Amino acid sequence: MSSAAATAAQQLPRSESRTLSGHEGAVLAVRFNRDGNYCLSCGKDRTVRLWNPHTGALVKTYKSHAREVRDVNASSDNAKLVSCGADRQIFYWDVASGRVIRKFRGHNSEVNSVKFNEHNTVVLSAGYDSTVRAFDCRSQSSDPIQTIDTFQDSVMSVNVTGTEIIAGSVDGTVRTFDIRMGRESVDNLGHPVNCISLSNDRNCLLANCLDSTVRLLDKNSGEMLQEYKGHICKAFKMDCCLTNDDAFVVGGSEDGFVFFWELVDAPIVASFRAHSSVVTSVSYHPTKTCMLTSSVDGTVRVWT
Repeated sequence: MSSAAATAAQQLPRSESRTLSGHEGAVLAVRFNRDGNYCLSCGKDRTVRLWNPHTGALVKTYKSHAREVRDVNASSDNAKLVSCGADRQIFYWDVASGRVIRKFRGHNSEVNSVKFNEHNTVVLSAGYDSTVRAFDCRSQSSDPIQTIDTFQDSVMSVNVTGTEIIAGSVDGTVRTFDIRMGRESVDNLGHPVNCISLSNDRNCLLANCLDSTVRLLDKNSGEMLQEYKGHICKAFKMDCCLTNDDAFVVGGSEDGFVFFWELVDAPIVASFRAHSSVVTSVSYHPTKTCMLTSSVDGTVRVWT
């Protein structure tokens, strides 16, 4: 590792600045909003919560899901939320009022992941029914406008760029759908994929696999660029991400630890115990040295 990388590693967020408590039971995801001023969490208690992680204030709680909430995502203008979970429905919320604008339906099993497209006009969802579905936020219809059903097993994670839908599945594949060309490309990683995330420059893709390995792929060619190991990921859906400068890979572990790897050569540059149980989610601030983690232990923690 270069001296510059070593210096950068010393700046990684490792000191706990606060704990966000309030969820009853496991917290399954935590996400910064687009500008990093707020965050959203969701979990086993069937709620979505909006926080100011920099003050610790709980701003609002959103309740309508009938079962655990597995993922939540904010629109880029912070006006809307979308959430999904074990009740098979996708809830489209107005942030300010807490009102459910629409319940999208179509999945016939639990829903694992949701995202807005870049214009906040379409919601993408990934489910246990081996499908990715797209819903139009501008329509009054609750039914999907498109269903992608080429997966062989549960789809755990979905991402979207301006022209592509990218999803990772328990069938061991990451599939990229070119929206304009109507073309699908498949990268077979050979191990169940439970989370995918994009690099900030949109050139690379991280895939967290259930063989306790995070893999870095070239998004365009599918070439495997690097593997990151040392954490435990065998049974739980857990996030991975890159720091906001794309210099380090961040991932949680089933033993409560968080790991940082240097992107290029993949050494572990830092690891620490963040929670008393499985780290389900990591989210990195878009511009600052600040990170969120969530856990089965029922807390969200803010690291600086």
